[in-house]
Amino acid sequence: MTTIDAKTVMKLRQMTGAPMMDCKAALQETGGDMDKAKDVLRKKGMASAAKASDREVKEGKLFSYVHHNGKVGVMVEIVCETDFVAMNEEFNAFGKGLCLTIVAFSPEFLDREAVDPAAVEKERAFVLEQTREGMAGKPADVIEKAVEGRMRKFFEEKCLTEVGYINPLDQNDTRKVEQVRQELVGKIGENIQIRRFHRMELGG
Repeated sequence: MTTIDAKTVMKLRQMTGAPMMDCKAALQETGGDMDKAKDVLRKKGMASAAKASDREVKEGKLFSYVHHNGKVGVMVEIVCETDFVAMNEEFNAFGKGLCLTIVAFSPEFLDREAVDPAAVEKERAFVLEQTREGMAGKPADVIEKAVEGRMRKFFEEKCLTEVGYINPLDQNDTRKVEQVRQELVGKIGENIQIRRFHRMELGG
């Protein structure tokens, strides 16, 4: 088994926010490879989020933010299982970061399920036609792959869970909102959900 020093474990913990023992186990599993260890922790967080997703959420908190120019404001509701977690520092940091994210990206929907299926089909038909014209003569599977890529971009622009999370403590954070939520669930151990949000802009 690879010997992992405490300094390396601490570095991974600072990068991911995961518990020390989980960081150590991930590093041992990957032979000390930091990037692979982050992937292990990310998958563990996703698994934990899936297991917790059916548990009832009765507690939570409303977060609000008004931009410094006084012309854009946001309110978002994040729910959890206990009031103890609603007071958790990282839970609250997630809420604040989410407000900044909504102000910056102005998403229209919470997630893919919130998008009108008819609108999705209409967009897909348009993208398919456009792609076929632009990639005339290409194999069907290549065209389909291109369509899926453009539809993914469509959702990334429209859905809050799929935009890049704005972390006020780390400007280099490249995670999506849903990834941050899943990792938080894995770390805290409770079902945490973004229930709804509203963005207001002066004159909008």
